[in-house]
Order: sequence, then structure tokens, then C-alpha cells
Amino acid sequence: MVKLNKIYTRTGDAGDTGLADGSRIAKDHPRAQAIGDVDEANSAIGVALGEVRDADVRAMLGAIQNELFDLGADLATPGEDFAPSEMTLRIVQSQIDRLEREIDQLNEGLEPLRSFILPAGPGGTAELHLARAIVRRAERSAVAASRGVALNPLALIYLNRLSDFLFVAARFVAAQHGGDSLWQPGATRT
Repeated sequence: MVKLNKIYTRTGDAGDTGLADGSRIAKDHPRAQAIGDVDEANSAIGVALGEVRDADVRAMLGAIQNELFDLGADLATPGEDFAPSEMTLRIVQSQIDRLEREIDQLNEGLEPLRSFILPAGPGGTAELHLARAIVRRAERSAVAASRGVALNPLALIYLNRLSDFLFVAARFVAAQHGGDSLWQPGATRT
């Protein structure tokens, strides 16, 4: 259980941060970058939640926000044993499977894509696209970090699937507000 009585600890004043096992790394270490990008993605999903009104999508996003804290803990836990335990949070296959089911559920009634989609739209559509772009960055950061330290392969898959989910969720919300904003190649050329 997390208990924070004091927000500032001064332990990071020298430019390093703590991991789940008590070890410390530089704040610009690739692992710390991935953890920070996941945190930013979670915040962007929170912004989208401020706009999205569909109850099912809101419930899905709420579960994802919680899982992104699990993912941050996973990325912050050094080691090569990726099995979850009572004391170790790890992303597991069932979380990825759920995302895939939700993607299929949201995508079921959508028109097939016939153009690229502009990241815009009302009712949370633009915010979901922004969250998707940030998740893509978090995925790139995690992949970069995994080149130097062992990371849970399921964490990387989760991030990839999450960006797919956010794309489809943005399309689902856009459909409730008149449809996707479509790219018109060369539309502004003179």
C-alpha cells in the first residue's frame, strides 16, 4: 500500500530517481524516460476522460488509467523475472486480451477506413488522439530502454495494443459526433 505523508523527499535533487527495488538511476536514463512517458500518457487519458461522455468508453479508460500505474511499476522493477507476485506488479496477458476484446467491441459498428484520419474532433476525439500519440512515444521509449535493460515483453505489447485501443476509441467517439475528420491529400496545394 502506498502512503505519502510528505511530497518532497529531496532524494532526487542530485538528478537520480528510485526504482521499485530501492536502486537508483539517473532521471534521464532510458528506463526513467519510459516511466515518465507512461505517466504523461496516463495524464493525457485523464484529459480525454474530462470530455468523453460515453459510459462504456469512460469505464474502459478508467481501467486503463489504473493499469498504467501497474505498467509504471512494472517498468520500475528491475530484474528478468516477469511473473507477477503479491509484491511485484507486472503486466499480464489477460490485460492485453481485454484490450483486444474492447478494441473489437468498439470497432464492430465503425465504417472501414478509406483515408487517414486527422487527430481532431469534438467530445474527446482529439484528446483520445493526443493520448494515442503520447502512448506511441511511451512505446518507443520502452523499446529503447529494453535495448539496455530487461523489461517485461508483455509491457511492450500492452503499450502497442493501447495505442490501437485509443485509435479505435477516438473513432468510436467521433462517430457519435458526426464522424472522423479525414485527411484530404494535397487539399491546400495551389
